[in-house]
Amino acid sequence: MTRVSIIGAGLSKFGRQPGITGRQMAVTAIHNALDDAGITWADVQVAYGGSDGSGLADTLVADLGLTGIPFTNVKNGCATGGSALVQAVNAIRSGAAEIALAVGFDKHPPGAFDPRPEDWGLPSGYGEAGLMVTTQFFAIKIARYMREHDISEPTLAKVAAKAFRNGSISPNAWRQQALSEAEISGSKMVNDPLTQYMFCSPGEGGAAIILASENVVKRLGGRPVELLSVANATRKFGTFEVFSPAIQGLGTPTSVSTQAATAAFEAAGVSPSDIDVAQLQDTEAGAEIMHMAECGFVEHGEQEKWIHEGLTEITGQLPVNTDGGCIANGEPIGASGLRQVHEIVTQLRGEAGARQVPDGPRLGFTHVYGAPGISACTVLGARR
Repeated sequence: MTRVSIIGAGLSKFGRQPGITGRQMAVTAIHNALDDAGITWADVQVAYGGSDGSGLADTLVADLGLTGIPFTNVKNGCATGGSALVQAVNAIRSGAAEIALAVGFDKHPPGAFDPRPEDWGLPSGYGEAGLMVTTQFFAIKIARYMREHDISEPTLAKVAAKAFRNGSISPNAWRQQALSEAEISGSKMVNDPLTQYMFCSPGEGGAAIILASENVVKRLGGRPVELLSVANATRKFGTFEVFSPAIQGLGTPTSVSTQAATAAFEAAGVSPSDIDVAQLQDTEAGAEIMHMAECGFVEHGEQEKWIHEGLTEITGQLPVNTDGGCIANGEPIGASGLRQVHEIVTQLRGEAGARQVPDGPRLGFTHVYGAPGISACTVLGARR
């Protein structure tokens, strides 16, 4: 299979940025990625990107340059960035391009997301009954999971405290103030057992990744990181997902995160135990706990031990969400997946500063999950 590497990664700031549009954040992220790669916009041959609510990515050419580049819009919920990355990788592997861009961006208003039932193939009554409120779904899912696998409520606060602590040393993060477990547990209850500070917030930000063929890497040099695999998937029958919170069929519910993660590991030829640093979707603290097992890093129920022993901290056995994840960065839907990739690239290059994972991590993993049951995962490797 054609070798594909990331030669450039860029972010805008994340968090509330009055007077700056989502498009402007995307342009900033792209320019930062171009500078990181040591190329110009004219060198990019194909692009894919999108946002949930901040406009069409292909119109960014008006600000970047009218080079005639093929630019395809992608809209795939929380997996928008990951899906754009899949298309960019495929363009290089097919020989259609040697340098490709994936970009994601969004600027959401304060408050909860407000999806329309009709956009998700659901009757309007579903929304009228309050079932489009995602905080309820996440609370229901983690409450059931905690009962089944004997996970205590203090573990939720530990996950969120780690996120805020890591965000406090991440220069692009929105939330840069560490919070104690007591402050998190004592914050306003949103949906039992999840309090206010256990949730991420709809946010603002842009992220861009530039990929290249092996020929380009040899010509440019630089600090490439190999993209060993990327996979995305939609839910199968029997799953328990946002906007479809019902267990159908018999046995344990299926997991779209497990589907995508398994495919990514198989394509890369590695196992979860080989990963040195990971980014897992943490829409709220319970999601990180569940995704640790769903992506294959631990057995269900082992998370309590791992988290209480600090094994997911920056200096632990499997550092998770070293930049603070969604809890500290917020979730601009289009940008989240590519922000994760940016963080793993930074870690594998050894350029993460105060949040750098020690001992030279060689393999990294990213995972996003979103409604109505979609996931995208990558495995990245430091170039040898």
